[in-house]
Amino acid sequence: MESVRTCVGCRARASRSSLLRVVAIDSALIPDERAAIPGRGAWVHPTLECAETAIRRRAFVRALRVSGSPDAQTLIDHLQRNG
Repeated sequence: MESVRTCVGCRARASRSSLLRVVAIDSALIPDERAAIPGRGAWVHPTLECAETAIRRRAFVRALRVSGSPDAQTLIDHLQRNG
C-alpha cells in the first residue's frame, strides 16, 4: 500500500507518487522530485493552482517551519516548465 500525503494547497489527500515534495533551502522553495533532499518537506499537487494557493495561504511557511516569506520563484518556474 502506498503512502498517502496531504497537499498543502488544496488540502486533498493523495498518494505520495502523485504529489511533489517541496523543501526550503536558504529561504527558497525548491522542488524535490525524487523526494531525497534531507530535511522537512511539504507536499503539493504539481499544478500552479495548488502551489499558488499554498503560497497565498502561507501553508509552506507553516509546513516547513521557515520564518519570513520564502522565495517561490524556483518552484513556480519548475511547475510552468513541467506542467
